[in-house]
Amino acid sequence: MEKYDAIRVQDYIDETQIEEHLKNVEYIIMAAPSTRDNAKAPIHFTIFLNTQEVLPRHIQDAILDKFAREYKIKSISDLFSHLDAAAFVKTSQQTLMPLHLYKDVDKKNLPHTMMHIMDFEGDSAEFKEAKEKGLTGWSYSYDTLQ
Repeated sequence: MEKYDAIRVQDYIDETQIEEHLKNVEYIIMAAPSTRDNAKAPIHFTIFLNTQEVLPRHIQDAILDKFAREYKIKSISDLFSHLDAAAFVKTSQQTLMPLHLYKDVDKKNLPHTMMHIMDFEGDSAEFKEAKEKGLTGWSYSYDTLQ
């Protein structure tokens, strides 16, 4: 059985670095194994949309439908879809890891930006690392037209 090192936070980047880091980023999708005792699906997804606009519900629904089709995500449950705080941390990985800051104490004490965050449980054969190996990963999508 393969063993993998836990992701260790090395440092948080500050608000200026976050702004620079997010230039041309459209979204970030993160997948991790569900850790809740009563998980309705095996994967915990977090989608960070690089916008600070309040999105109308029908737009949020259309975006979630697009991601579900594109990444073959099914069994979506326990959806959180709102503007909220996101921090970015240096780890041993090549790209910065996004973190959804949902605790008030973290929002108060850690450098962050606001992003539209979609956080939910789901299932997809496209995310074998999270589903079968218990690994967490994230992928950035960039706007190549800018």
